[in-house]
Amino acid sequence: MTPLRAKNKRNEARPRLTASKKRAREQNAGVAAHRWTFAICILLTVVSFSVYSPVFRHPFTNYDDQDYVTGNQHVRAGLSWNTVGWALTATEQSNWHPLTWLSHALDYQLYGLSAGGHHVTSVLWHALNAVLLFLLLARVTGSTARSAMVAALFAVHPLNVESVAWIAERKNVLSMFFFLLALGAYGWYARQPDWKRYAGVGVLFVLGLASKPMVITLPLVLLLLDYWPLGRVQGWTKLTAAFPVPQTTWARLLAEKVPLLGLSVASAIITVIAQQSGHTVANLGALPFEYRAQNALYAYAMYVVKTFWPVHLAVLYPHPLDKLTFAQVALSALFLIAVSAFAWRERVRRPYLITGWLWFLGTLVPMIGLIQVGAQGMADRYMYLPATGLFLILVWRVADWAEERRLNVRTTAAVALTILVVLCLLTVRQIGYWRSSYALWTHTLAVTEDNFMANDNVANLLMEQGRPEALRYYQAAADIAPWDPLSHGVLASVLQDRGDFQAAILDYDVVISSGVDAKARAHAYASLGVIYRELGDYAGAREASTRALSLDAGSVNESIRQLTKLVNARPAAASYLQLGLLQEGAGQIPEARSSYEQALHLDPEFTPAQKALKALGRGGQ
Repeated sequence: MTPLRAKNKRNEARPRLTASKKRAREQNAGVAAHRWTFAICILLTVVSFSVYSPVFRHPFTNYDDQDYVTGNQHVRAGLSWNTVGWALTATEQSNWHPLTWLSHALDYQLYGLSAGGHHVTSVLWHALNAVLLFLLLARVTGSTARSAMVAALFAVHPLNVESVAWIAERKNVLSMFFFLLALGAYGWYARQPDWKRYAGVGVLFVLGLASKPMVITLPLVLLLLDYWPLGRVQGWTKLTAAFPVPQTTWARLLAEKVPLLGLSVASAIITVIAQQSGHTVANLGALPFEYRAQNALYAYAMYVVKTFWPVHLAVLYPHPLDKLTFAQVALSALFLIAVSAFAWRERVRRPYLITGWLWFLGTLVPMIGLIQVGAQGMADRYMYLPATGLFLILVWRVADWAEERRLNVRTTAAVALTILVVLCLLTVRQIGYWRSSYALWTHTLAVTEDNFMANDNVANLLMEQGRPEALRYYQAAADIAPWDPLSHGVLASVLQDRGDFQAAILDYDVVISSGVDAKARAHAYASLGVIYRELGDYAGAREASTRALSLDAGSVNESIRQLTKLVNARPAAASYLQLGLLQEGAGQIPEARSSYEQALHLDPEFTPAQKALKALGRGGQ
């Protein structure tokens, strides 16, 4: 072979060798990227379990845990066809969320009343959500580091403690899981639109709604993702190299969300019906729309503040009612308008701003209080989904700023790590307040003002321990909330025992007019029947007793059984008189006569028992 031909041969071989090396490098880079992705997933899981590990030793709380687990006979029956049938039709706790009920039933079957096992499940769902959020963001944006930071913020932010550490809030972590899966399925659909892939999105959406209707805003979020990072909007957005998808028009994108919007409407109707049956608005009465709108504006601003400055967090923030000043509402509105205008102006250069901001605003709409549910003005648990939009804005904007100024990567990483460590410490501290119901509610009283529900819950705990200072907390709750049925009901019983019947009647009237469940109103009417009999108002007594029996006869009979046990344990003439009056109101005449006679046996000169027995002989005038 001549030297020239040999040289040409070497030149021909060199490009093939270079191409081979390039393919090898790409393969190695792909393997390294997968390893990094896997490592980040493991790290997110480990960090989530490490930060939340204290809850594994925490008990159930006295805030809804009884209704969801410890006192719920359907859940305590474990998984069975009967439980499934009940879960599909139940509207207990003013929500339709069958998957949440089944999740609790499965936990009870696995762990019984060992609260630690229930906590482990909640933390597991939270860790899965953090991993899913990272994988979805990394896949569609191609930015592993930024996506990891967003997921890490989600995993360790103190605002999410309530959703994870509170067993009764399982519905939050469960619905978020299916919400994120639905987003993943939508990305799969966007790559190659067809009805089968679309059906997958719909099924996952239904599963999310069946966990908690919080995810009702999914169609809105999908439109936001169409804009960024998917870039599906023809003429508006640019395709991303990391996740290229076919583009189409706004009209087509809106039309394809209509079936999902139909599911949202159906869920909204079911939720409204469930909440009406559960009387969830009763605690605040007919709250004027003006107050609700003002609080909504203020709450939006405060959610942003608590995201960036997560201190003084509480399990319940009382509704401000008419206490918000014009300045507070106006400044909140101006802040929301200013950020919205800025995000819109930057929609082309920094599209993540408009997506993240509208994600935050839109996903909070169902929980912002325009339709009032419960007694809270805002709640940390409501930010479990919306806060993701703010995390997205924060991470992407700071990362862009760092790149524009060519900051050292190690410096940026050190700052990010410091922020995460601080958040972890704050989260661990917040988790500590969930170590007991007493610690939870006393902390809530310490960081909030005019919180009647916190006073009620502290009072309940002290009452269970037989501590007389419970009455001080009930009185504080009644002073704060003249409509509160719980505190007024307890105070009415105390006043009745003291013989202050007129004051007791006023408090029982609060319970009756509050619109709470039939059991509480039946107890109030039955007690009024006793009072009216002691006052000699037999017509009023008969009317009150009749109303009590028509509302909930079982509750009246249960009150009689409990009082009978108490009287038998500690016999007293006054106690037998009260029992007899309650029995008489329930139509148990022979039993009432026996109780009056027992009272006179203990105290033959006990005039009220003599009058009651005499009136009974005359048929209760």
